[in-house]
Amino acid sequence: MNENIDFAVIDSERGGRTGYPEAVYCAGKTDEQAEAIIVRMREAGIPVFATRAGAPLAARVAERFPEALYDEISRVLSIGSAKSPAVGLVAVVCAGTSDLYAAREALLAAEFFGSEAVLISDVGVAGIHRLFARLNDIKKANAVVVAAGMEGALPSVVAGLVSVPVIALPTSVGYGASFGGLSALLGMLNSCAPGVAVVNIDNGFGAGYLANQINRAAR
Repeated sequence: MNENIDFAVIDSERGGRTGYPEAVYCAGKTDEQAEAIIVRMREAGIPVFATRAGAPLAARVAERFPEALYDEISRVLSIGSAKSPAVGLVAVVCAGTSDLYAAREALLAAEFFGSEAVLISDVGVAGIHRLFARLNDIKKANAVVVAAGMEGALPSVVAGLVSVPVIALPTSVGYGASFGGLSALLGMLNSCAPGVAVVNIDNGFGAGYLANQINRAAR
């Protein structure tokens, strides 16, 4: 059943329908609103995965739920996990350190929803020898998320080297003509390599969620 509060409707049955609970998108909400949603979810026994959570909100939640985990780079706040034990493997490949905020959101989402996950960072096309040095690790995964900004070329390169689905995650990193990630998004949508799916700009949650579904289906 859905639970109505003044400003939100909590979908407490989503886990039963889809296998995974809904996530909380904190951007645009006040800390009070986001905290109230998280509290209601925990009271209902629902594990929490909250994205775009600021440090003040994380501190408020931690006072009530000491088991809460907060990652400052991705701004992900989590309590519990949706599936345990974790299975398979998702590789999250990150072009540069500047893309880590989105890559870590994908990594933590994949882990929360039930996948083993590994982060392979700073292997962008500007120093492609670094990618080749980690290729054996990437090939162990059942799904690969590739986060990149600038021209967004890395997912196409990776997709030409592995036999599993690649989820391209464009980031808003780059100079003026990157248009806040639009250049990377369009480059990924126009990838010449088959087997590439593309999520929205900075949508690490969506990339990690999809990678987890692919990984668990491959089991």
